Amino acid sequence: MNTTVRSDPIILTIPHDQLPNINTFLTKEWLVTNGLGGYASSTLLGAPTRRYHGLFIPDLPAPWGRTVLIPRLDEEIITDGESLLISGIEYEDGRLVSDLPRLLTEFCREWQTPVWRIAAKGRRLEKRIIMAHGDNSVYVEYRLLEGEPLQLRLRPFLTFRTLSAQISESCQPAFPPTLLDGRFELWLCEDVPPLRMCVRSPKQQFSFRMDTVTSRGVCYRVDRDRGSEYVEDLSSPGYFTVELTQGQPVSFVASTESWDRLEYEAQDIIDAEAQRLSALLVHIDESEKDNMERWLTLAADQFIVIPASRVDVHAPHASADEPCTVIAGYHWFTDWGRDTMISLEGLTLCTGRYREARSILRTFGQYVRDGLLPNLFPEGKRQALYHTVDATLWYFHALDRYYQITGDRETLLTLYPVLISIIDHHVKGTHFGIKVDEHDGLLHAGAEGYQLTWMDAKVGDWVVTPRRGKPVEIQALWYNALRCMADWGSVVGNSSERWTGMASHAAQAFNRRFWDHDLGYLLDVIDGEQGDDNSLRPNQILAISLPHPILEEAKWRPVLDVVAGRLLTHVGLRSLDPAHRDYKGTYFGDLRARDAAYHQGTVWAWLIGPFLDAWLKTHGNLTMGRQMLEGFRAHLLDEGIGTISEIFDADPPYYPRGCIAQAWSVAEVLRVWQKTKEATVG
Repeated sequence: MNTTVRSDPIILTIPHDQLPNINTFLTKEWLVTNGLGGYASSTLLGAPTRRYHGLFIPDLPAPWGRTVLIPRLDEEIITDGESLLISGIEYEDGRLVSDLPRLLTEFCREWQTPVWRIAAKGRRLEKRIIMAHGDNSVYVEYRLLEGEPLQLRLRPFLTFRTLSAQISESCQPAFPPTLLDGRFELWLCEDVPPLRMCVRSPKQQFSFRMDTVTSRGVCYRVDRDRGSEYVEDLSSPGYFTVELTQGQPVSFVASTESWDRLEYEAQDIIDAEAQRLSALLVHIDESEKDNMERWLTLAADQFIVIPASRVDVHAPHASADEPCTVIAGYHWFTDWGRDTMISLEGLTLCTGRYREARSILRTFGQYVRDGLLPNLFPEGKRQALYHTVDATLWYFHALDRYYQITGDRETLLTLYPVLISIIDHHVKGTHFGIKVDEHDGLLHAGAEGYQLTWMDAKVGDWVVTPRRGKPVEIQALWYNALRCMADWGSVVGNSSERWTGMASHAAQAFNRRFWDHDLGYLLDVIDGEQGDDNSLRPNQILAISLPHPILEEAKWRPVLDVVAGRLLTHVGLRSLDPAHRDYKGTYFGDLRARDAAYHQGTVWAWLIGPFLDAWLKTHGNLTMGRQMLEGFRAHLLDEGIGTISEIFDADPPYYPRGCIAQAWSVAEVLRVWQKTKEATVG
C-alpha cells in the first residue's frame, strides 16, 4: 500500500463549453463542508435556487442546529468604469442578474474546493470557497492571475433561519451590528455566538460601508417547482471594498468562531485541507490511473461529522474517541440510524477510517433504547426518534463488517451486552409492534401511522408504503443479525446455540413462505393488513446480498434475473416494477406528489451495492459488475458536482432528484467500486 501523501490535487473540471446556457449554471451545484455538520452550497452561478443554499450555514448549538446566516454574497469586480457581477440572483418576476456566464472560462473542483476561473477586461482572476475543517468559518478567496489591479465589492446578505424552517419563518438578528477596524460583528440572539465578518488583505487596505439594502422578491426556483415557499426578501447591512492586485490574494471571511481563530490566511486553510484530504487517499495505489475511487473517497469525507449541535450531551465513552456520526444527505437530512449503518462500511472501512467507524458504532450504541437504534435526530434536537425496525438490524451488519476488517475485539466486547438486549427486546416485543412471531421465528413490525422500513414516505397522516407485517428485507436482516451473534459467541466466550437455533427457525419459515413459484421471485411482505404483498420491489435482494443470506441458493439466480430485467438502471434500482399500478416514473411536483413517487418507482442509487453483492455471489462476473457502475462517473459532473444524488427518476433520462449528495449513495458505489477493482487489474 502506498503511504505517500499526494501534493497534486484531485480535480474534476467542467470546461465552459459544457455550460451551454444559463440553465446549466443553475442546475449544477457545489458543496463545501466543515466536519461539524455545517456547510456552504449554491449553484455554479452563485444564485441560490433552494432555501437550503447559502455561503455560510453553520451547525449552531441546540436548539438551533444548522442555520442559514449568509444566504447570498454579491460579488462585483469594478474596472475601467464598469461593474461586473460575478455571482448571480434570480427574482420572482423572472429577472436573472449575472455577468458570470459570459465571463467564466472554467469551473473545477480541486479536492473539495469549488474554483471559478474568470476572464474580464483583459484580466484573469480566480475565486475559490473553502471551510476550515472543525471550525464554523468560511473563506472566499480571490486571486488576480493576470492584468491590472481591479476593485472588488462584496455585499453579504444576512438572515437567521434554521435549516428546517420555512422561508416565512426567517427573522432578522435581534441586535444592531458593530464595526471596528474593518471587523463586522453581529449578535444574532443571546444564546448563539455572534456572526463575524471581515476581509483579509495583505495590504490591509479595505473598507466596510454601512449601507442597508433590501433585495425584494428573490426566487428559489427549485422550491417553486417543489410546491414550497419560494420568494424571500433578503437584507444586507453594507459592503466591503478592497483592491485586488497580482500576487496579493484577498479573502472574505465569515465565522461564528472567536476573532483570534480568524487570523489565518485563506491559503493556510487551503493548504491544511489539501494535506488532510491527501492523507485520506494513501490507501489508494498511486499507480491507479482512474480517479473514480479518489473522487468517491473525497465525497465520502463530507458526510462524516462531529455532531456539533449536541456534542455536549453525549454519554461518556469507553474510549477517547470524539463522538462521530454521519449526515445522511445534503442539504436537509440530519443523521439517521439506518443511513449511517448502511453507509458505515463504504464511508469509513473502505477509506481506512477505522477510528471514525469505531466512534460511530460506540456513539450509536449509547443511544439504544428498548432494543431500538435511533431512526433519526431531528434538526437541532438532542433527543432521538426511534420509529424504525431496520436501523437496529443494520447495526449488527455494520458491526460485523467493522469486526471482520479490524478484528477489534474490545469494541465487540463493549457492545455485546447492547446486542443481547436488542435481541431480547425483539423476542419479547418492543415499540411499534416489533416482535418475533414465536410460531415461525420471523420478525413482525407495524403500528398505525408509522413508517418503519426504509420505504418511509409519509405526508400528514398518509403512510405511502406502510408495509406493516413481515417485510422481506427485515427477515433477511434479522437472520443475518442472528448469524452474526452466533459467530461472535466464540469471541466473547458465550454459547452460540441459542442464536443458531433462532436463525434456523426463521430461515425455514422464510424459504417456505416468501417464495412465489408462479412469479419466480420473493413476496415483499407477508402477513400484512391486506394479506401477502407480491409487488416486485428491490428489497428481496437483501435475502441474497448480506454476508449470511437467508434465501436458499437455488433461488438466487431467478431473483437476480427478475430484478435485473425490471428494476435495474445505470444509476441504481427502481423501487417498484414499472408494470405495477402504483408505479410513478418521475419524482416531481409538490410534497404529496413527490412522496407518492418516492418508493413507487423512483430509482435509488444505494441499492446498486446490495444488487452487485448478490450479482457477484451468483454470477461472479467482476467485469460486468464494474460496467454496471460506469453510469455514476458521468453523474459526478451532474447535479451535485463530485458527489452522488439520493434518487433519480424511474423513467429515462433518469434525472437526478432529492438530495444532491447522499451518504449511502456515495458509500455503496465506493464500496462496490472497490469490490470490482480486480476486473481492471492486470
